[in-house]
Amino acid sequence: MSESDGGWIALFSGGKESSWALYRALESGRDVRRLAIVRPPADSHMYHAPATSVTRLAAQSVGIPVVDVGLPVVNIEPPDIGGDVASASGGQDGVGFEPLESALRTLDDELGGGVDGIVAGTVEGEYQADRLRSMCDRIGCEFFAPLWRADPRVLAETMLEAGLEIVFVEVAGPGFDESWLGRRLDRDALADLEELHREYGVHLLGEGGEYETIVTDGPHMSRPIAIAFEREWYGTWGRVRITDARLETPASGDDHRRERE
Repeated sequence: MSESDGGWIALFSGGKESSWALYRALESGRDVRRLAIVRPPADSHMYHAPATSVTRLAAQSVGIPVVDVGLPVVNIEPPDIGGDVASASGGQDGVGFEPLESALRTLDDELGGGVDGIVAGTVEGEYQADRLRSMCDRIGCEFFAPLWRADPRVLAETMLEAGLEIVFVEVAGPGFDESWLGRRLDRDALADLEELHREYGVHLLGEGGEYETIVTDGPHMSRPIAIAFEREWYGTWGRVRITDARLETPASGDDHRRERE
């Protein structure tokens, strides 16, 4: 890519899609200057973040400063599985996007050269993608969504092959039980997800809200994250409660690590 005085902002939840999109952006030569982390208000379940502490450790491991985006309270509990995407994203009034746009405009003024573009891990969400594209148009920057319309199975396998360590932190779809909480997404889990897809229509990547993940290690991270947790199960859905999280020392000779200033 051509050199620029500006920088990129990656929308970052610490989950598999945002982590992989960030990795793809860095590998393509985009100068990612900030990770925008959605900070849900207390007791909000629409933007539930069961592992916010892990998200911040992941950002620390990546080595890119974070910017918090505060959102208004909108409660949906249990999670709205299979619900309308527009409703789950704040509806047509744009709740959930206005605070993000405000934060990005502030960064556009603060960063030397402004904001070159936004990195997002959206895969199939038409509403989210359209709103983000429109927001980028208003700000005057590019929109980079490297996972858009990717085949779910191929995308999942690509993440695993690249070395992403992915952990289930919330499940709320048919066929899931408490044992999924804290489980690692590996090839066995992917095979089980395919069975749930055939039987119940569960999306392999959880795009229908069936599950949420965190990434505890990957090729874009300098140090892996160790976690301890407790399971919270409510009969038809559940989540993990992180009781401890810390950055580990990487194994010697682990040449995929990278440090960033």
